Amino acid sequence: MSKIIINGKRSIGKINKNIFGHFSEHLGRCIYEGIAVKEDSKIPNIHGLRCDVIEALKEMSVPVLRYPGGCFADTYHWMDGVGKVENRKKIINTNWGGFSEDNSFGTHEAVELCSLIGADCYLSGNVGSGSVQEFSSWVEYCNCPSNSPMSQLRAKNGSVSPFNVKYWGIGNEAWGCGGNMRVEYYADLLRQYSTYLKDYSDFKIEKIASGASEDDYHWTEVLSQRALKYVDALSLHYYTRPLDDWFHKGSSIDYPIREYWSTLNKTMKIEEFINNHASIIARYDKEKRVKLAIDEWGTWYDVIEDTNPAFLYQQNTIRDALVAGINLNIFVNKADVISMANIAQIVNVLQSVILTEGDKMVLTPTYYVFEMYKGHQEAMEVESYASSSLVGDEDYKVPNLTVASSLKEDTLLITICNLALEANECDILLEGLNPIGVKRARTLTGSYLDYNSFTSPQVVKPLSLNTTIKDKVIHVKLEKNSVSAIEVKLG
Repeated sequence: MSKIIINGKRSIGKINKNIFGHFSEHLGRCIYEGIAVKEDSKIPNIHGLRCDVIEALKEMSVPVLRYPGGCFADTYHWMDGVGKVENRKKIINTNWGGFSEDNSFGTHEAVELCSLIGADCYLSGNVGSGSVQEFSSWVEYCNCPSNSPMSQLRAKNGSVSPFNVKYWGIGNEAWGCGGNMRVEYYADLLRQYSTYLKDYSDFKIEKIASGASEDDYHWTEVLSQRALKYVDALSLHYYTRPLDDWFHKGSSIDYPIREYWSTLNKTMKIEEFINNHASIIARYDKEKRVKLAIDEWGTWYDVIEDTNPAFLYQQNTIRDALVAGINLNIFVNKADVISMANIAQIVNVLQSVILTEGDKMVLTPTYYVFEMYKGHQEAMEVESYASSSLVGDEDYKVPNLTVASSLKEDTLLITICNLALEANECDILLEGLNPIGVKRARTLTGSYLDYNSFTSPQVVKPLSLNTTIKDKVIHVKLEKNSVSAIEVKLG
């Protein structure tokens, strides 16, 4: 018997909805075939944007979408992607396979997609191969209301009203594909670029620096020393891989139990990275203004056999659902230092929430985790504890339970991951709260190898979870390797 305690008397504050954000890049089949098709396609679409994908993303409540990369961002020149589609410049995507890119999906299309799914747009600007003038003109194009060269160009291209894009990334992975820069050099560029990214009218933008990878604490230290006042957040990137070899990362579907445990063990390292990077920022930011934006995270495996290795197409099993649940629980519990997180990537690339093939669409186990967790958005975090025990193999141990909880109006949402390969009887003690009853309880479970395919699209989907409640204690049987969400009505 396990025990979870929800302490209604303590909270670290409101959970920024953007912690549940997503990421799209001109990579493989994420944009073309995944999000966008030709307007004359037989696949139902709105101005070339797939209707089935739009509806699924709306149901999942995507709060923010990062675009156009990723490594692609630092070779992207935004002027190539505006104006009449037939007149747009064709380029070679040198980052991802050397394929021709016709720029038929650009700024206007990205903004329309975000509008259709109810998300804010987060644009990553080109620092690696671009210029200050190019980047500042992009902000002007998107946000200046009128009477400027860029706002007039925007109107000529069909949008009189400004887009009001709030979030701007100043480069991407400046330590790697964004320029292989030294942090000292990037810190100076960050100060320069930030100076020329302007607010227009009374609309204030938020600037996100290209932060560290994994445990590169020196990068965060130097940026915090030299440039913290010029930004609102520092990014952090961390990809979970079962194996340590970048050239052999492990299979996404046919993996031994050892790689199940290694994946879960390694994904939990993100909590250590968050704590250490946040503590460095805190030493220089006494007002606690600057946050972490974990704008690339998720699993990274070898590509599915017989698919293009540059397209990063992988499947998505119960293991990935647990990775998503573990990370989102951590983000909720660290909501005082995280302002955004963006899983990579939204369709057909890495840990996708959606897979497409022609006119077919599949919702992955990770999709359902985000849908089950969406009640945490803009809710107040509530302190929670799990009396867990270690499970796993001799090299990779993990706690059998992780938990997070939040309160919005009269609803308490409790999200729990059971990492063990067997069911777990659990009592949830609600302290300082007055429960009336359980409104809804759902779970995502199955074999740790289960996934949804185009021939069997509903192998993994949320199921009802039986609960009983008495004297402020909820009793529940947590299924094996499961992610569960329990909504409790409070009086």
